[in-house]
Amino acid sequence: MRAPTYPTTDAGTAVLAGQALRARLALTAPALGASTARLWRAPGLRERYAVYVRAMHGVIRASVPLMERAAARCAELGPRDRTAAPLASYLREHINEERGHDSWLLADFAALGGDPQTLLTTLPQPAVARLVGAQQYWIEYHHPVMLLGYIAVLEAGAPAPWLADRIVSVTGLPEAAVTTVREHAGLDTGHAAELFALLDRLPLSSSLSSAVTVSGLHTLDALIELFGCVDRDARTAPRPYGPTAGTDTS
Repeated sequence: MRAPTYPTTDAGTAVLAGQALRARLALTAPALGASTARLWRAPGLRERYAVYVRAMHGVIRASVPLMERAAARCAELGPRDRTAAPLASYLREHINEERGHDSWLLADFAALGGDPQTLLTTLPQPAVARLVGAQQYWIEYHHPVMLLGYIAVLEAGAPAPWLADRIVSVTGLPEAAVTTVREHAGLDTGHAAELFALLDRLPLSSSLSSAVTVSGLHTLDALIELFGCVDRDARTAPRPYGPTAGTDTS
């Protein structure tokens, strides 16, 4: 069965989807902030960070395939959908920027003393599938522009510039174990601003603008759930790989 197609205007009405998404996400910022504060608190951080790397590899390895499929759906929609061409252009550029980032997490895991191969063969947490899998469904059966809500949340929630230093200081882990956190702190803030500006330029109908917001809010809810799973799983996980640090309960 082929996925349905949708027009990009309702009665000729254009919607500033970026502004709408920003406004809704601002209302949820306290919930995400509380979740990340629990994730990065000092006690138990060494254990949580190892579980976090596992979980985020499951998420980030799906980024490029999701964008590639969304770009292919844009090609299927063709010129009858005025959103398709500019969306595909953005996705192609972003694919080049994001390609290989999952390998950073493999390297981080190796620096923790783990076997990166296990990240490729072990079943990810169901919370990872909930976060990523909704996007696959919406790309296929609604409209590929919904992926922008997902990307916006992940990039607007980029790690703070100080976070990598804090992880190393609190846990005693090597610098090589925080490459992904450090790199994304520098990259994603600018990416988020570009994405919100793109959403404001796209000729989206009110229904598609709302769909992007639905995607963003679902992503945020699923991300909070995933962080909660990381916290829970770290409490029962074996001690992390590598030498024991004595500073993670400060």
